Amino acid sequence: MDLRVKLPSRLRTLPRPEDGLRVLAEHAPQAEALAERTATRIQPYVSWLYGARRRLATAAIGALAVWLFLHVMFGANGMVVYRQKRAEYLDMQKEVNHLQKDNQRYTNQIEALKSDPRTIEKEAREQLHYAKPGEVVYVAPQPPPANPTDKAARK
Repeated sequence: MDLRVKLPSRLRTLPRPEDGLRVLAEHAPQAEALAERTATRIQPYVSWLYGARRRLATAAIGALAVWLFLHVMFGANGMVVYRQKRAEYLDMQKEVNHLQKDNQRYTNQIEALKSDPRTIEKEAREQLHYAKPGEVVYVAPQPPPANPTDKAARK
């Protein structure tokens, strides 16, 4: 009768630390050889990179400066957009000032129509064609409206 305990196939056994060191010691010469081959293979590239580091750094700084210039000039909040917004702002300021002047003029005219007898009399004479006794009011006739069909017939 066999009384040995068999491990189920789903359970893993953990490796012992000595096994990992033994495998590492066995493969050390191969790893050193691989590192040596890789070092000799990339040596020309490293030498070239070391020799060209100043040129590469200068080119990188130049590319960064060009990108920064383009971003500052033409980006979402760049100088071109800033100038357009500034011109739009100045145009709107002029319009606001003009409207404020018109508003003040109309306010003064309303106040004058409410309280100044001369202004009231002037408006009554102009719009309602009122006259004082002994005065004659001359009214120019209205010009006939231009008919667009008449212009087409004349051509």
